Amino acid sequence: MALIVYGATLSPFVRKVCVALEEKGLPYQLEMVSPLNPPPEFLAISPLKKIPAFRDTDIPEPNTLSDSSVICDYIEHRFRGTPLYPTDPYLRARALWIEEFMDSAVAAGVGRGLFFERVIKKLMKQPTDDALCQETLHKTLPPLFDYLEKELGDKPYFVADTYTIADISVGSMLATYQHCDENLERWPHLQAYAKRILARPSFKKFIDQETPIVAQLKAA
Repeated sequence: MALIVYGATLSPFVRKVCVALEEKGLPYQLEMVSPLNPPPEFLAISPLKKIPAFRDTDIPEPNTLSDSSVICDYIEHRFRGTPLYPTDPYLRARALWIEEFMDSAVAAGVGRGLFFERVIKKLMKQPTDDALCQETLHKTLPPLFDYLEKELGDKPYFVADTYTIADISVGSMLATYQHCDENLERWPHLQAYAKRILARPSFKKFIDQETPIVAQLKAA
């Protein structure tokens, strides 16, 4: 079996797929691809020029997929191992909703409003838009984190007290938020949850690899 993930785990979406593979106990290869300068052959795999993309070489061509949610769903249905989606229809839908909430609204704030400004722009030798960062921190993200705090409450996980794709999606985005040197003190349940989820071996492996890279980019 040869599963290939194309991208870099500094992307919360690539991280999400890799964490899912780790949780399922599946071997895979990570091939580094930058969305800022992807090779021509990557565009055939990911027509929207986004990471991650994915290949399962054990099935006939076309054997590629793009979009983290599509890839994670494929992994769940293609392989055995720890289930990452609830079997109950409503609970599965709730997990998918949390995943979508993180991948759309929260990603727009954390990704574009913070990580791109504070980290990626360093790589591109461009100035940080501090006004956008402040707007993100004080206007965009607080109502989104308020919602997550309410939905989580004092539960260990977001759906049915079971670790699911919802938690992988939340954890991956909070890892990116953490790389931006911000904290969750205003949201105590979410803060405790992030500390616990990001300490899981599947997350810690990547955070430990990413942290020095992020520090180097910030110092550039």
